Amino acid sequence: MFGYITIDKPELKVKEFYRYKSYYCGLCRTLKEEYGMRGRMTLSYDMTFLVLLLTSLYEVHTKELQSHCPLHPVKKIPMLQNEILEYGAKMNILLTYFKFEDDWKDDKSLKGIAGMHLFKKKAENLSKEYKRQAHAIQKQLKILASYEDAQEENIDLVAGAFGNLMAELFVYKEDMWENELRKFGFYLGKFIYIMDAYDDLEEDLKTDSYNPLKALKGNCKDEQSYEETVHQILVMMMAEATGVFERLPILLDVEILRNVLYSGVWAKYNKKQKERQEK
Repeated sequence: MFGYITIDKPELKVKEFYRYKSYYCGLCRTLKEEYGMRGRMTLSYDMTFLVLLLTSLYEVHTKELQSHCPLHPVKKIPMLQNEILEYGAKMNILLTYFKFEDDWKDDKSLKGIAGMHLFKKKAENLSKEYKRQAHAIQKQLKILASYEDAQEENIDLVAGAFGNLMAELFVYKEDMWENELRKFGFYLGKFIYIMDAYDDLEEDLKTDSYNPLKALKGNCKDEQSYEETVHQILVMMMAEATGVFERLPILLDVEILRNVLYSGVWAKYNKKQKERQEK
């Protein structure tokens, strides 16, 4: 997960911001309780959004509590607690472990092997509990690695692998919402992957690292054409995702969710555009 699926804070009402923060802090607390400080280190905005969406859709019983945290040691802050937050924490750990495993297999990364040792036992237990999700993460990361080895240039194909991974994480239950949630996760996952590739392209060109957008940039007649093409692709991905979202019967925290999907997801893109204009 890359941290692109977050809020646009200035556009949120104060009470909506603190409501979102209570989800984020609740996930952080759940990770700490279940997996210690190492679990807390895996906290991400993307998984906070998954928790927020699924809680809003299923309207599960949610408790609000007050608790201390390392960043606020004096004053207690509000945090939410429910079964979806527990699910989000578990998916966070699975993603983290298999990413470390993938790094070790591909690059013999010391960080990868160290991370594997930190989360191995927990990940093994979670893989038994969530076989579908664990299989999807392993399979799609393996496919992504094979695309990198082959220097695959088809951005739609490569992003689709990460989309397939995210699709399974958003399917909390195999029920009446399964198909819609899988489609939503697929297009959101593609957006995340393409946004990350776009964000990294300049550095990847300098280091000659793999990036599927290299070919697209090379095939465009000029910089403006490349920028317009990438923007169009990203808009298409979010249009598909938001189209599914608007069909879901979500009322709880819907304004926060719309803030993320229609504004927050573009924060890093807009920042990148501003930096380029200043240059």
